[in-house]
Amino acid sequence: MFHASLAPGKSTDAVSSGLPALLDLLARCSSRPRYAFMLLGLIAQVADRRGAAGPFVRRSGQTLLLRDWLSDALAPMGSRDPRRAALIDRVRSQLAREGRLPAVGTDADAVVEAEVSERVRISGKTNLSRAVSELTRAGLLQRHYQGYRIDHLNRGGQRHAVYTLAGPALCLLSRIRETDAGPARQMEFVLG
Repeated sequence: MFHASLAPGKSTDAVSSGLPALLDLLARCSSRPRYAFMLLGLIAQVADRRGAAGPFVRRSGQTLLLRDWLSDALAPMGSRDPRRAALIDRVRSQLAREGRLPAVGTDADAVVEAEVSERVRISGKTNLSRAVSELTRAGLLQRHYQGYRIDHLNRGGQRHAVYTLAGPALCLLSRIRETDAGPARQMEFVLG
């Protein structure tokens, strides 16, 4: 009765702006739209008011490179994947063959977990780079490198990635800022 029908190929003002427009664009431009959306959400969470994030992220008293933090933040998404269990088994057997696996069970588990985490981080940064390239081509993200001596478009020379939200992805900034400020209040004037 009150439902507006959306015919294929047609768009309404509600769909052509904000979060729905971002989701539509991600569905068209990304090979992994859910992963890309999570990535954009994480970048928005640590971005400044202009939408720029990096090269370093400070969380829980630690300072990490942006790419390392993003990779670590997205790593739990693959924890139930059978390939992760196979990786743990491969790492355990490889460390045992090399004689680097301690005899004590808890120590062995910690060594295996550290090695698996490092390998997952390396693999995650590869996935991250692929997704960032797609988002850059779609106009949702801008990438440059910042660091020692000179800011530059190309990496190297102790420069590290800085990602800046662009286009429809900027709607994520306002959503993050609203949640940080607390619930929206109606009919109330805020002074100060």
